[in-house]
Amino acid sequence: MSTNHFEQKDIALQHDGFVSQLVRELTGKLESLVGLEQASGYIALVAKSLAEWIEGMYEQGRDLPPLDPAKVADMCIDLKRRIDGDFYIHELDEEKIVFGNRRCPFGDKVIGRTSLCMMTSGVFGHISAKNLGYSKVCLNKTIARGDKECLVTVYYQMSDTSRAEEGIEYFPEIPVSR
Repeated sequence: MSTNHFEQKDIALQHDGFVSQLVRELTGKLESLVGLEQASGYIALVAKSLAEWIEGMYEQGRDLPPLDPAKVADMCIDLKRRIDGDFYIHELDEEKIVFGNRRCPFGDKVIGRTSLCMMTSGVFGHISAKNLGYSKVCLNKTIARGDKECLVTVYYQMSDTSRAEEGIEYFPEIPVSR
Protein backbone atom coordinates (compact mmCIF):
# COMPACT_ATOMS: atom_id res chain seq x y z
CA MET A 1 0.00 0.00 0.00
CA SER A 2 1.59 3.24 -1.12
CA THR A 3 0.70 6.68 0.11
CA ASN A 4 1.63 9.94 -1.46
CA HIS A 5 4.03 11.68 0.89
CA PHE A 6 3.06 15.11 -0.49
CA GLU A 7 -0.70 14.65 -0.31
CA GLN A 8 -0.82 15.79 3.31
CA LYS A 9 1.52 18.76 2.83
CA ASP A 10 0.03 22.23 2.88
CA ILE A 11 1.26 23.40 -0.53
CA ALA A 12 -0.61 26.33 -2.09
CA LEU A 13 -0.60 24.97 -5.63
CA GLN A 14 -3.90 25.03 -7.48
CA HIS A 15 -4.97 25.30 -11.10
CA ASP A 16 -5.85 29.01 -11.14
CA GLY A 17 -2.71 30.06 -9.30
CA PHE A 18 -0.58 27.91 -11.57
CA VAL A 19 -2.13 29.33 -14.75
CA SER A 20 -1.77 32.90 -13.46
CA GLN A 21 1.88 32.32 -12.64
CA LEU A 22 2.40 30.70 -16.03
CA VAL A 23 0.97 33.74 -17.82
CA ARG A 24 3.09 36.06 -15.66
CA GLU A 25 6.28 34.14 -16.43
CA LEU A 26 5.50 33.91 -20.17
CA THR A 27 4.84 37.64 -20.46
CA GLY A 28 7.91 38.45 -18.37
CA LYS A 29 10.16 36.35 -20.58
CA LEU A 30 8.53 37.79 -23.72
CA GLU A 31 8.99 41.37 -22.48
CA SER A 32 12.65 40.75 -21.62
CA LEU A 33 13.33 38.90 -24.87
CA VAL A 34 11.68 41.22 -27.42
CA GLY A 35 10.89 44.35 -25.38
CA LEU A 36 7.68 45.77 -23.98
CA GLU A 37 6.40 47.22 -27.26
CA GLN A 38 6.84 43.99 -29.23
CA ALA A 39 5.43 41.89 -26.38
CA SER A 40 2.41 44.19 -26.22
CA GLY A 41 1.92 43.77 -29.97
CA TYR A 42 2.00 40.00 -29.67
CA ILE A 43 -0.47 40.03 -26.80
CA ALA A 44 -2.72 42.35 -28.85
CA LEU A 45 -2.89 39.63 -31.53
CA VAL A 46 -3.89 37.08 -28.91
CA ALA A 47 -6.49 39.53 -27.56
CA LYS A 48 -8.04 39.87 -31.02
CA SER A 49 -8.48 36.11 -31.26
CA LEU A 50 -9.93 36.01 -27.75
CA ALA A 51 -12.34 38.86 -28.58
CA GLU A 52 -13.68 36.88 -31.53
CA TRP A 53 -13.99 33.75 -29.40
CA ILE A 54 -15.76 35.63 -26.60
CA GLU A 55 -18.15 37.37 -28.98
CA GLY A 56 -18.98 34.00 -30.49
CA MET A 57 -20.01 32.73 -27.07
CA TYR A 58 -22.26 35.75 -26.51
CA GLU A 59 -23.79 35.47 -29.98
CA GLN A 60 -24.05 31.66 -29.92
CA GLY A 61 -24.79 31.43 -33.63
CA ARG A 62 -27.42 34.17 -33.63
CA ASP A 63 -27.19 36.91 -36.21
CA LEU A 64 -27.46 39.84 -33.82
CA PRO A 65 -27.58 43.48 -34.86
CA PRO A 66 -24.67 45.58 -33.66
CA LEU A 67 -24.84 46.48 -29.99
CA ASP A 68 -25.30 50.06 -28.81
CA PRO A 69 -22.68 51.64 -26.49
CA ALA A 70 -24.55 50.68 -23.29
CA LYS A 71 -24.80 47.04 -24.38
CA VAL A 72 -21.13 46.99 -25.43
CA ALA A 73 -20.26 48.26 -21.95
CA ASP A 74 -22.51 45.60 -20.38
CA MET A 75 -20.83 42.85 -22.43
CA CYS A 76 -17.34 44.04 -21.51
CA ILE A 77 -18.24 44.22 -17.81
CA ASP A 78 -19.91 40.82 -17.89
CA LEU A 79 -17.00 39.07 -19.60
CA LYS A 80 -14.51 40.59 -17.16
CA ARG A 81 -16.73 39.56 -14.21
CA ARG A 82 -16.78 35.98 -15.51
CA ILE A 83 -12.97 35.88 -15.44
CA ASP A 84 -12.77 37.46 -11.97
CA GLY A 85 -12.29 41.11 -12.87
CA ASP A 86 -14.27 43.89 -11.18
CA PHE A 87 -14.98 46.35 -13.98
CA TYR A 88 -17.75 48.94 -13.79
CA ILE A 89 -18.98 51.91 -15.82
CA HIS A 90 -17.30 55.06 -14.57
CA GLU A 91 -18.78 57.22 -17.32
CA LEU A 92 -20.81 56.70 -20.50
CA ASP A 93 -21.66 59.47 -22.95
CA GLU A 94 -22.16 60.04 -26.68
CA GLU A 95 -18.42 59.80 -27.36
CA LYS A 96 -16.93 57.30 -24.93
CA ILE A 97 -17.24 54.64 -22.28
CA VAL A 98 -14.94 54.97 -19.28
CA PHE A 99 -14.47 51.79 -17.29
CA GLY A 100 -13.10 51.52 -13.79
CA ASN A 101 -11.68 48.29 -12.44
CA ARG A 102 -10.99 47.34 -8.85
CA ARG A 103 -9.58 43.84 -9.48
CA CYS A 104 -7.55 42.51 -12.38
CA PRO A 105 -8.45 39.05 -13.71
CA PHE A 106 -4.71 38.26 -13.47
CA GLY A 107 -4.68 39.23 -9.79
CA ASP A 108 -1.41 40.47 -8.38
CA LYS A 109 0.45 38.58 -11.13
CA VAL A 110 -0.23 41.55 -13.44
CA ILE A 111 1.91 43.95 -11.39
CA GLY A 112 4.93 44.89 -13.48
CA ARG A 113 3.55 43.12 -16.57
CA THR A 114 2.03 46.05 -18.44
CA SER A 115 1.91 44.12 -21.70
CA LEU A 116 -0.93 42.05 -20.17
CA CYS A 117 -3.08 45.18 -20.27
CA MET A 118 -3.22 44.65 -24.03
CA MET A 119 -5.68 41.84 -23.29
CA THR A 120 -8.18 44.39 -22.00
CA SER A 121 -7.33 46.91 -24.70
CA GLY A 122 -7.61 44.35 -27.48
CA VAL A 123 -10.79 42.64 -26.30
CA PHE A 124 -12.60 45.91 -25.50
CA GLY A 125 -11.25 47.55 -28.67
CA HIS A 126 -12.29 44.79 -31.06
CA ILE A 127 -15.73 44.31 -29.52
CA SER A 128 -16.35 48.08 -29.57
CA ALA A 129 -15.09 48.55 -33.13
CA LYS A 130 -17.15 45.64 -34.45
CA ASN A 131 -20.34 46.94 -32.87
CA LEU A 132 -19.84 50.70 -32.94
CA GLY A 133 -17.75 51.14 -36.08
CA TYR A 134 -14.61 52.45 -34.40
CA SER A 135 -12.81 52.48 -31.07
CA LYS A 136 -9.76 53.93 -29.45
CA VAL A 137 -8.74 52.42 -26.13
CA CYS A 138 -6.73 54.47 -23.66
CA LEU A 139 -5.26 52.75 -20.62
CA ASN A 140 -5.34 55.84 -18.39
CA LYS A 141 -4.52 53.96 -15.16
CA THR A 142 -3.61 50.33 -14.67
CA ILE A 143 -3.02 48.05 -11.73
CA ALA A 144 -0.08 46.64 -13.72
CA ARG A 145 1.65 50.04 -13.52
CA GLY A 146 0.99 50.27 -9.80
CA ASP A 147 -2.25 52.25 -9.77
CA LYS A 148 -4.84 51.29 -7.16
CA GLU A 149 -7.49 50.76 -9.88
CA CYS A 150 -7.63 50.69 -13.65
CA LEU A 151 -9.26 53.46 -15.64
CA VAL A 152 -9.85 52.51 -19.27
CA THR A 153 -11.41 54.90 -21.78
CA VAL A 154 -12.99 53.47 -24.92
CA TYR A 155 -13.76 56.22 -27.43
CA TYR A 156 -16.26 55.14 -30.06
CA GLN A 157 -16.39 58.49 -31.84
CA MET A 158 -13.41 60.18 -33.45
CA SER A 159 -13.10 63.66 -32.03
CA ASP A 160 -10.52 66.25 -31.10
CA THR A 161 -10.60 64.83 -27.58
CA SER A 162 -10.00 61.24 -28.71
CA ARG A 163 -7.26 62.30 -31.12
CA ALA A 164 -5.45 64.09 -28.27
CA GLU A 165 -5.42 60.96 -26.09
CA GLU A 166 -2.70 58.32 -26.23
CA GLY A 167 -4.21 54.96 -27.07
CA ILE A 168 -4.74 52.27 -29.66
CA GLU A 169 -7.30 52.58 -32.44
CA TYR A 170 -9.41 49.64 -33.58
CA PHE A 171 -11.47 49.40 -36.72
CA PRO A 172 -14.06 46.85 -37.77
CA GLU A 173 -12.77 44.23 -40.14
CA ILE A 174 -14.03 44.59 -43.66
CA PRO A 175 -15.11 41.24 -45.09
CA VAL A 176 -13.15 40.27 -48.19
CA SER A 177 -15.09 38.57 -50.97
CA ARG A 178 -13.32 35.66 -52.60
